[in-house]
Amino acid sequence: MRNEQVRGDDPDAGWLARIMHITFFALLGASLARYLIRHPGDPQTPWVIACSVVLALLYVLGPTLSARPTPRWLLWLGAVVGSWVVLVLLAPSFTWCAVPLLYTGLRALPVRHALALVGVLTAFVVVAQLRLSSGFDPNLLVAPPAVAALAVAVFVHMRRQSERIAAIERREGTLAERQRLAMEIHDSLAQGLSSQRMLLQAADRVWETDPAKARTHVHTAASFAERNLAEARRFVHDLAPADLAEGGGLAAALQGVAERSSTETLSVRCRVDGPPRPLPDRVESALLRIAQGALANITEHSGASAAALTLTFLDDQVVLDIADNGRGFDPAAVTPTGVRGHGLPAIRARAGQLGGILTVESAPGEGTVLSAAIPLEHRP
Repeated sequence: MRNEQVRGDDPDAGWLARIMHITFFALLGASLARYLIRHPGDPQTPWVIACSVVLALLYVLGPTLSARPTPRWLLWLGAVVGSWVVLVLLAPSFTWCAVPLLYTGLRALPVRHALALVGVLTAFVVVAQLRLSSGFDPNLLVAPPAVAALAVAVFVHMRRQSERIAAIERREGTLAERQRLAMEIHDSLAQGLSSQRMLLQAADRVWETDPAKARTHVHTAASFAERNLAEARRFVHDLAPADLAEGGGLAAALQGVAERSSTETLSVRCRVDGPPRPLPDRVESALLRIAQGALANITEHSGASAAALTLTFLDDQVVLDIADNGRGFDPAAVTPTGVRGHGLPAIRARAGQLGGILTVESAPGEGTVLSAAIPLEHRP
C-alpha cells in the first residue's frame, strides 16, 4: 500500500495512464481492422469480433485509470489478460495490445507479481509472432523479451526513484516539523518555566524574612504555570498563541508578554509606533513568538535590568525591535545552530519564513537590539 500511495501522488501518472488507455483501443482497433482485411470470410471472424468486443468492454469497465491491487482489480486484470490470450490464439496480430497491458500490470502490481505477468505476456507475444512468420526468425525470438526486459528495468528504476524522492520529502517534512515544535517550545513553554523557576527561587530566599513577598512570588509563579498550561493545550491542538487567542491584537499580546516578563531585576516596557492595523494571523503569531524568544534570551543570558519592545507599523512592513541594556555579545561569534540549538537562530528562522529580515546589533558590554522586519502587502 505504501508503494501505491507514492505512485498515487505522482502528477505524471494520470496523463500517462490516459495515454496508455487510448493506445490500447487504438491498437485493438488496428489489429481488428488488419485481421478483417487479411482474412475476409474466415470462419473464425465472428469469434474474433466477439472477443475484441468483450476485451474492449472489460477494459472500459475496469479501473484502468486508478488501479489498485485489490481483489476486485486482480479479478478484472485476470479477465482482461485471459480475453487477450484467447484473442491472440485466434488471431496472432492482436499481440500489440500487450504493451498497454504490460504497463497496467507494472503500474499497480508488486514487482515480483508484475514480472510474472510480463513473462506470460512476452511468451504469448513470441509464440504469436513466430506463428505469423513464414519461417524461423531469431529476431522474433529475442526481440520481444529484450524489449520487455528493458521496459521493466526502466519502469522499476523510475518507481524506486519516486519512492526515494517521497522518502526524502517525508524526512524533510519531519525535520521541519521538529524544528517548528522546538521553536514553539523554546519561545513559549521554556520561557514560562524559566520565569517560574526564578520566581520560586526568589520566594525561597525571602521565605523566612518576608513571607508576604514570598507569597507574592509564589502567586506570580502560579499565574505563569496557568499561562503555560493554556499554551501547552493550544500547542497540542496547533492553535494560535494564548495571548492572541484572548483578543486585542498583537499590541495587547505584546503588552501582556512584557508585563509577565518584568521581575524585580528586569523591567520590560512595550510601545507601539504608527497607526495599528490588522495583520495576518501567521505574522502576528511569528512576531509574538519572536518577542517571547528574545525576552527568554534576555532573562536567561543578558543580565539586563531593562528591556523594551517596540512595534512599528509602516506602509509596507511591520517592524518589531527588542532592546536591552545587558552585557551584550558578539553576533559574529554565534554559530548557526546556537549554543543551545534555539534562541537567536530560531528567531531568525521565524522571520525568514515570512520573507522578513532579522538585524542584530550588539557588542560586549553595550547591550543588544534585535530588529525583525516583516514585509506586508501594500494596502491603499
